[in-house]
Amino acid sequence: MKIAIVVPGGMDRTGEYRVIPVFLALVARLAQRHDVHVFVLHQEPLPATWPLLGATVHNIGDGWPRLRAIAAIRAEHRLAPFALIHAIFSGSCSFVAVAAAKWLRIASLVHIAGGELVALHGIGYGGRRRWKGRLREAVVLRATDAVTAASTPIVDSLAVLGIAARRIPLGVDTTAWPPLAPRRRAAPRARLMHVASLNLVKDQTTLLRALAALRDAGVDFEMDIVGVDTLQGRMDGLARQLGLDAHVRFLGFRTQRELRPLVEASDLLVMSSMHEAGPLVLLEAAVAGVPTVGTAVGHLAEWSPVAALAVDVGDWVGLATAIQRVLLDEALRCRLAAAAQHRALAEDADHTARTFETLYHELLARRGTVA
Repeated sequence: MKIAIVVPGGMDRTGEYRVIPVFLALVARLAQRHDVHVFVLHQEPLPATWPLLGATVHNIGDGWPRLRAIAAIRAEHRLAPFALIHAIFSGSCSFVAVAAAKWLRIASLVHIAGGELVALHGIGYGGRRRWKGRLREAVVLRATDAVTAASTPIVDSLAVLGIAARRIPLGVDTTAWPPLAPRRRAAPRARLMHVASLNLVKDQTTLLRALAALRDAGVDFEMDIVGVDTLQGRMDGLARQLGLDAHVRFLGFRTQRELRPLVEASDLLVMSSMHEAGPLVLLEAAVAGVPTVGTAVGHLAEWSPVAALAVDVGDWVGLATAIQRVLLDEALRCRLAAAAQHRALAEDADHTARTFETLYHELLARRGTVA
C-alpha cells in the first residue's frame, strides 16, 4: 500500500533534532510494510527530499506550503498512486490531505493531535479562535473519511461538534524507551521532572507557583525542567522571583537519548498544561516506571485517579497538594506508576501502527478499493 502522511514538522533528516518521536515511531513501523511518503510542511525553508526510517520525506518549504504540498502529493501520485492520505494534526495538514484526496478521488483521514479544537483567547492559542479556523475545521473534518484523536477528552470535544471520532493514542516506541519496572524512591529529597517547551499553553507559571507552595510546605525536592525556551527567560526570572533557585534547574532542549536517563532518575513527572491531546512525555515516563501528577488534560484526565493524579487547569494550589500527597505516600506513588505503565504498554507504538493499519483497510474496503 502506498500511503501519504502529512505533518507540520518533526521529521528532520537527522532523526534526532527537531523531531517528534511518535511521528518517527509510526512512520518507521508503517514503512516496514508499506511505501510511505511523508509530506512535511515546515521542516526546512527550502524544498528537499530525503530518506528516513524506510520512508521518503518530502519537505515543502516556505512560501504557499499548502498549495505546493497538494501539488507535490499529486506529482508523486502520478508516479504511482496513493491508496490514501493521512493528516496528523488538523489545520493546514488536514486541509492539504483532504483537498488532495478529493482531487485524486482517494480516501483520507485526519488525526487530531494538538490544539485544533480549542480557543484559548487569553494566550492566543487554538485552532478555533477565529471564524476562518472554525469554518475550515467544520468543512474539512466533515469531508474526510475518518477522524481520530489521541485521547478521550479530544474525542468528546469532537462529539460536541457533531463529529464522530475514534480514539487512537500515539504510543511510545519501546525499542527507544524500553520498559523499566516502577521502583521505590532512592533518596529523601524528591526528584521531580517537567518536560515541555517553555510556552504559554504549557503554563509553567502554574508549575512554578505550585513548586513555591510545595517548598513552603516543607517538602524537600529538586526539579529538572527540560524544553526549549520560547518565552525569552521569563520562567527563569519567575523562578528566581519565587526563590526557587535551589530547587529548579532549567536544562533546555535534550534529545531523546539525553532525556531518558533524566526521566529514569526522577520520582515524579509534573505537567501543568492548559491543553494537551496527549502528552507523549506522560507515556514515556510511564514506560520508564515514573508516575505523573498534573492538570486534567488529555491522558491525565483519562487516567486520573487510578494511573495519575489530575487537578483543574491553572490550580497551582491543587497541583502542589497533589504532588505532596504522592511524595508522602510511597505506596500510592508506586501504584500510580504500575497502573500508568500497564496502560502505556498496552497502547505502545506497535499498537498505534496496527490500529491505523486496520483503519486504513476499513476505509479502502468501504470504497471498494484493494490495497
